[in-house]
Amino acid sequence: MLKREELPECPVAITVQLIGNKWKLLIMRNLLMRPWRFNELRKSLDGVSQKVLTDSLRQMENDGIITRTVYPEVPPRVEYALSDLGESMRPILDAMEKFGNDLKLSLK
Repeated sequence: MLKREELPECPVAITVQLIGNKWKLLIMRNLLMRPWRFNELRKSLDGVSQKVLTDSLRQMENDGIITRTVYPEVPPRVEYALSDLGESMRPILDAMEKFGNDLKLSLK
């Protein structure tokens, strides 16, 4: 979990540190809908490698943005979901979606 002293001074830099790459943003976009399993995420994110997805999920879990639930089944089932912190970022992603939609409309 993050510690206050590890964060940058600038609030924008904090946000960029947490979700400032393509894959993390797209993972969050999916997790806003529902919990996902690893292979579901990998198939839905065109071009992501297994290593990059694994690393991104680990970073997001360590930062407290997502939760990882392992179900005691054979074979094991693992689901990723947004934590409360991750859910609190919904307005940021909603604003990004609106901006993208508005830009597409304005370019027609």
